[in-house]
Amino acid sequence: MVLNKKWAALCLAAVMMIVLLGACGSNSNSNNGGATEAPSTNATEDPSTNATEEPSTGSSETKLTGDFEIQYFVGGYGDKWWKKVIADFAAANPELSIKESAGPKINEQNKPRWIGGNPPDFVYIDGPNLNDRQMVEDGQLEDLTDWLKDANNIDGDKILDALAQQPQQYDGKIYNIPLVLNSWGIFWDKALFKEKGYAEPTDFQSFLEVSEKIKADGITPYIHTGKYPYYINGSILYPAIVSNNNDDYTILQDMAANKIEAYQSPAVLAALNQIAEMRDKGLIDKAAIQINHTDSQMMFLQHKDAFISNGLWLPNEMAKDVPEGFDFGFIPSLTQKPGGKVVANTSTATVAIAKNAKNKEAAKAFLQFVFSKAQASQWAELSGAPSNIKGDISSSNAPSFVKDAAKYLTDPNTVVIPTITFNADVDTEMQNATDALTIGKITPEEWVKRVTDVVAKVK
Repeated sequence: MVLNKKWAALCLAAVMMIVLLGACGSNSNSNNGGATEAPSTNATEDPSTNATEEPSTGSSETKLTGDFEIQYFVGGYGDKWWKKVIADFAAANPELSIKESAGPKINEQNKPRWIGGNPPDFVYIDGPNLNDRQMVEDGQLEDLTDWLKDANNIDGDKILDALAQQPQQYDGKIYNIPLVLNSWGIFWDKALFKEKGYAEPTDFQSFLEVSEKIKADGITPYIHTGKYPYYINGSILYPAIVSNNNDDYTILQDMAANKIEAYQSPAVLAALNQIAEMRDKGLIDKAAIQINHTDSQMMFLQHKDAFISNGLWLPNEMAKDVPEGFDFGFIPSLTQKPGGKVVANTSTATVAIAKNAKNKEAAKAFLQFVFSKAQASQWAELSGAPSNIKGDISSSNAPSFVKDAAKYLTDPNTVVIPTITFNADVDTEMQNATDALTIGKITPEEWVKRVTDVVAKVK
C-alpha cells in the first residue's frame, strides 16, 4: 500500500523517539550484531544505566501475578535497555515473577519450545532463526487486532497513535508491533575528516570528490560486507533506485511484488551503474568481497577504510573496539544528485505475544509499558539507536549519530522507505549479483538478467 506524502511526513515527524535493535550477519527485516552476552535468567538484577529520565510505572487496578517469561535476542544493540525496562516493570509489579530468556543464541535455543507449543509469553522478533511472517503463518502469535484498536500505553496515549511506523497487517490482522526503527546508511569518522580536511559528503558527486582525496592519502574510501551483501543493497542500491526513480519508492514495492518490468526500469540500471562507477574508480576495498560484518567494521574503525555501509546498530555493536576520539558521522543515503533528497531505507524489529502464552494479561501490560515515551527515550540512550515511538530526543543523552539519524528521519524532505520484504530466492540472487558487480564479474545489464531470471521462476 502506497503512503501518501502527507501521511509520510507525519510519520517522519514521529520517528524522533528512536528505538533500534539490530542484526548483523543475518538477512531479515531487522538486523543484528555479533553480541556474545550470555543468556540472562533473572529480571531482578541491578542493571546499570545512564538514562536521565525516570519512566512512569503507570497504575493498574488489576494486580499482575503469576509467572511471566520474556524472550529477547541480544545483538548489536546489546541488552542494557532490556535489563532496565524489565527491572522497571518488575518494580511496578512486585507480585509478578518475571523470567528472562535472552542471549545471542536464544532464538535457536527456544525454537523447539515454539514448535512444541510451549513458548515464552512475550517475544522480541529479531536476529537469526526468527521470522515474523513465518511465525504468523505458523499460528504462533496472538491476534492483537481488536485489543490494539483501543489499547493505551502507560502514559494514557493510544499505542497506535504513538507509533512512527504502523504495524504490518497480515490479511487485515495485526500480530506484532514495531518497537525499533532502523535506518541503513553510510558511516564515517567525523574526527578523521576534520583532521584531514575532508568535506563530509551530502550527495553522490561530493562523495566521489572526497573519495578521490581520501584515496590519494592512502586510505581506501569505501568498504562493505561482502559475505552479507544485503548491507550494500540496503545502504547503496535501494536508495539509489529510489533517487533515480524521481524519489518514488513504490518501484521497490513493485520489485518485491515480483514485477519483472520494475527490475528492468531505467532507475534500476542507473543505480547499478553508480555502484559500477565506484568500482571502476577504485573506491571499493577489494577485501570487502570475502569478509563479514565485524571484520569490515574493524577495518573501518582502524581507518583502513573511510566509509562503510551499515545499520544504526554499528556503533553499539562495536563499542568495545571503537578507538578513543572516534566520532561517528551518518547519512542514510549518498546516491542522490546534488540538491536531491536524502533517502532513508528503514527496517523494523517487532514485539509480539505468543498465541500459547500462559500469562497474556502480563504480556499485554508489558506492551503498554514498553511503548511509553520514557522507555523510548531510554532505548535511544541505552541501545544507541532510534525508536519507533514518537517524541523529541534532542535533549536526551542519546549519542550524536542517533540524533543525526533522527533529524533525517523527521525531516519532511527525507524520502522514508517503509520496510519492504523481497521473495527469499530473489533477495538472495540480488545479493549475489551485487557482490559480482562490485568486483567486475558482471555488468549492470547482466545483474538485471540474473535477477529477473529468478523473478520469472518464483512468480
